[in-house]
Amino acid sequence: MTGVELRQLRYFVAVAEELNFGRAAERLLIAGPSLSQQIKALERDLGVRLFDRDRRSVSLTPAGSALLPHTRALLERADDLQHRARRLSGSDPVRLGYVNWLPADLTARTSAVAQLHIDAWIAPSHTQAARVADGSLDLAVCWVRSEDVERHGLEARLIGADRLYAVASGDDTGEVAAQDTAVLLDDDTTSWSSWNTYAEQLAHDTGAHAVRIFDGGITGPAFFDHVRRSDRPVINSPKGQTTPLPPDLVQRPVVAPEIYWTWSLVRRAGEVRTAVLAVADALCDEVGDLGIHGPAAWLPDGDPHKL
Repeated sequence: MTGVELRQLRYFVAVAEELNFGRAAERLLIAGPSLSQQIKALERDLGVRLFDRDRRSVSLTPAGSALLPHTRALLERADDLQHRARRLSGSDPVRLGYVNWLPADLTARTSAVAQLHIDAWIAPSHTQAARVADGSLDLAVCWVRSEDVERHGLEARLIGADRLYAVASGDDTGEVAAQDTAVLLDDDTTSWSSWNTYAEQLAHDTGAHAVRIFDGGITGPAFFDHVRRSDRPVINSPKGQTTPLPPDLVQRPVVAPEIYWTWSLVRRAGEVRTAVLAVADALCDEVGDLGIHGPAAWLPDGDPHKL
């Protein structure tokens, strides 16, 4: 009995649920012969046969049926013990959400300090900030205003910045003044609330022409269609920064001023978990200025990183 491993017990449960060694092996991501050998070793250590098997079928023996619920209970207790131990050591996975941008060296920066779980739900900035506030996430990379940070009880640190450019028809790839550009605002405030807030202030401060749209064309093919119909270069949003341009369109730098969008790493202001704080430090400590405080740079009022 001393040779029994939790791993073997998990194998037993998987085979008992699948009643098929091939499917159980695929589920466990191990080779079929290895699984069979491990089950035989478990049966030897326990001193009972767990399965009746032939070329066509697999079934639990009476002993296997009797031991299965006790095995499941034991594994649940083992999982609970591991979870409690991780919480005590501060090594519970840190849950990170994002919108569309993450640092390219994210894993390299954080692997030594914590186990990081990247949340699969990619949502707009205002949604991700709210999820951090309600505890659904520990951290999020998003765009926030100082009033968002205060309202949600968050702290925001600079983690990245995009200098936004304009997209235009024709062959001219030269600089264009912000006042000679257009900026799109979409009617769908659920998806584009943060961008609309940013774009409205951009238009107000720089003289860029605000154009209201109703088709979600802030990004994607619809955005390029708006560019083709526009008599001005159109400011590209952060979500479109890395999208390849069609051959009939060009990228133009925006000047007077240079337009920046900041990415904040937000966390709850009262956060005490060592792992969360360590990840935040690892991601933000050496970020630097990123150009957002240059004499020609523009950030909207209320940006938490504006001097």
